[in-house]
Amino acid sequence: MKKYFFIFKSELMTNMQYVFNILTGFIAYFLLMYIFLNLWSYIYSNPNELINGYNMNQMIWYVIVTELLWGTLSGRALCKKISNDVKGGNIAYNINKPYNYIWYSVSSHLGSCTIRFVIYLVLSMLTGYLFLHSFPSLNIFNIISIFIVGFLSLIISTLLITFIGLFSFIVEDSSPFYWLYSKFMLVLGTIFPIEYFPSWAQSILKYSPIYVTSYGPAKLFVNFSYYELINILIAQIIYLYIAYFLCTLMYKKGVKNLNVNGG
Repeated sequence: MKKYFFIFKSELMTNMQYVFNILTGFIAYFLLMYIFLNLWSYIYSNPNELINGYNMNQMIWYVIVTELLWGTLSGRALCKKISNDVKGGNIAYNINKPYNYIWYSVSSHLGSCTIRFVIYLVLSMLTGYLFLHSFPSLNIFNIISIFIVGFLSLIISTLLITFIGLFSFIVEDSSPFYWLYSKFMLVLGTIFPIEYFPSWAQSILKYSPIYVTSYGPAKLFVNFSYYELINILIAQIIYLYIAYFLCTLMYKKGVKNLNVNGG
């Protein structure tokens, strides 16, 4: 684990040199948040009105958290890097390296987006408080639990995107698969909670990556429940194993093909 922490730390220190670029990137993120804040303020004629179990403040905080998790992940960059490694043959040099390529990719990527996440987290909380003048009622245990769930959600998302990137072993370019995945997550996972969809769709979405990567952390933030916390953690652990298994399976299959074809 020390070598992966070193990889994470190296990427973290490298990206600390680009704090100003990250801050300027928040402008587009803020404009998106501003649009959603006004949209939900318009939909809720009465701020205390409940729509599918959410009042206006809860709905706005939900969108802020989901956009924070998805907007700071930089999934396109990760998918493109892995795809280029496969297509360019760079991945062949990693086969005999003293580390697991999958965890190397995860550690490196998390290190590159941690600074962005921390900055966006602070600015997002300030933006939400500026508009709503209040935070959800949470104690210290609730906050720690949400951070754990949020951290696991980022790892699972990174593994799933890594799996999509490794599709380049089979097809020439995995970008279309990432495009479909990103639109699925954006439309169904960040803008609306699962409760906003028909009952038949809710049962499907609760088994999808949306439940463990975006809905879970946001739901706990706006309406913390110990019962929901346990369910989400169990689902995240299962998804963590599944995502890593799929990445390992795809990687081994790809490496085998490389060896058969002489690299």
